[in-house]
Amino acid sequence: MKTDTLFTKPISKQFEFDADVAAVFDDMLLRSVPFYKESQTLTRRFALNALSNGGIVYDLGCSTASLLLEIERSIGKERDVRLVGIDNSVAMIEHARKKLEAYGSQIELYEGDILTFSYEKAQVIISNYTLQFIRPMVRDALVRTISDTLNEGGVFIFSEKVVSEDPKLNKELIDCYYDFKKVQGYSEYEIVQKREALENVLIPYTMNENIQ
Repeated sequence: MKTDTLFTKPISKQFEFDADVAAVFDDMLLRSVPFYKESQTLTRRFALNALSNGGIVYDLGCSTASLLLEIERSIGKERDVRLVGIDNSVAMIEHARKKLEAYGSQIELYEGDILTFSYEKAQVIISNYTLQFIRPMVRDALVRTISDTLNEGGVFIFSEKVVSEDPKLNKELIDCYYDFKKVQGYSEYEIVQKREALENVLIPYTMNENIQ
């Protein structure tokens, strides 16, 4: 796994999921998202519980397909399950394909827009840290599409960065988050650089906004 050092140098553009990011993305997630492994484990468990009778699983914004690989390893050949990853980043899909080839995986990958993708009825739809990168004006429409795509009794699993409606609590959470990143080996300079690169790219909602 290649170490993320992208923001040790001055940034010249907004954050995007290009080849440089794809090459270090697995490390970036582990060191930038608190409880990332735990969220992956929970997602896998919830998905498996919903797939007792098989079905289609979509991972929206699948990046390097690590989560789908974990689910595939856990399913067992007796279940009739299709695992489908979608991402609009060519670099991410290329990186994911190489990974899947190395593991002899049967996961299906599509480079495309999750807003306009032609979905089949699905039992599980996963969106971990993806909706926050979708423009707010079209985010609700995507959630409606997800709802329409799910089978009766299907499951939508998503994780998101959220902001608190309490300014004091929000500041404390941000401070805790930056401390976490420092413990993971990121410098103050790298943290500031990435924050600036993500400005107006990652747009989190409050908990209530996500529920509504």
